[in-house]
Amino acid sequence: MALTDKKKLFADHYLVLLNATEAAVKAGYSEKTAYSQGSRLLKDVEVHAYIEEKQQVRAEKLSVDADWVLKRLMEISDRCMTAEPVIEFNPDTRQMEESGEYKFDSTGANRATELIGKHLGMFKDSPNVNVNVGVTITDDIK
Repeated sequence: MALTDKKKLFADHYLVLLNATEAAVKAGYSEKTAYSQGSRLLKDVEVHAYIEEKQQVRAEKLSVDADWVLKRLMEISDRCMTAEPVIEFNPDTRQMEESGEYKFDSTGANRATELIGKHLGMFKDSPNVNVNVGVTITDDIK
């Protein structure tokens, strides 16, 4: 079954906005039902395939792949972790001078590191638990 014009319009808006509710409204769905329609449409097999295909084409056009993204995230993390001297105005010398303190962007470093970890599957909500239980069955019925 082919993608309807309305579903295609939703998918095209979603590719720009990356927000299913907003994309549903832009595609002509009611604001009252946009949240549920957007969620439903993202699960639609045809819509999902169309979005994936367009994202793949965009990534190829930009020469962007997972390795490229990971390299940039690592660069961001490294840059954010680089301590920079705090520069302050010294009223006595009337010049900008280092205060002896250093600062770094912990928020940027944490976010980049988190995204790298998520990509590599390091954070799982459901741990694998294997339990071996020994069971002995005794037949003592006479």
